[in-house]
Amino acid sequence: MSPLHFSLVPGLVAAAVMLCSLPAQAQERIYRCGNEYTNNAQVAKSRNCTPMEGGNITIVEGTKPAPAARSTTSAAPRNSNDRVDPAAQRARDSDAKAILETELRKAQERLAQARKEYANGEPEKQGIESRNYQRYLDRVAELKAAVTRAESDVAGLQRELGRLPAASGNAAR
Repeated sequence: MSPLHFSLVPGLVAAAVMLCSLPAQAQERIYRCGNEYTNNAQVAKSRNCTPMEGGNITIVEGTKPAPAARSTTSAAPRNSNDRVDPAAQRARDSDAKAILETELRKAQERLAQARKEYANGEPEKQGIESRNYQRYLDRVAELKAAVTRAESDVAGLQRELGRLPAASGNAAR
């Protein structure tokens, strides 16, 4: 380091000591006026407020709750003009049914594959599993969980399909 850098260090230390030795500013006296607080002595005297004792006091004023907004969509009565065209609704229902049926087929295929791999809890051992039985048990548990998930997926999709309105031949007439 150059001599210039060493000459700056004592000056910085002296400045730090001076800052630390300055007296801390005291907080103004706080008065309690019922549920309100003030640091204005004149207001406190006129309202007969009591001075607060002990430690610093921090008061954060809360926000006022906004008035509850009324929902215009659920509270407003529906007009006959707001209704969906029955043909459009049938098309939507048909699309939803086709999507669910496609997803159900995929889920059933995943279930069949998972059951095949699980092999009723006795899948063939692979590689290191013949020497490490715990790895085999872990894989069997994962395969069983996959079968359970796939069964749950199939059941959920079947429930959703059951909730769809039945397509009636009379609706098209």
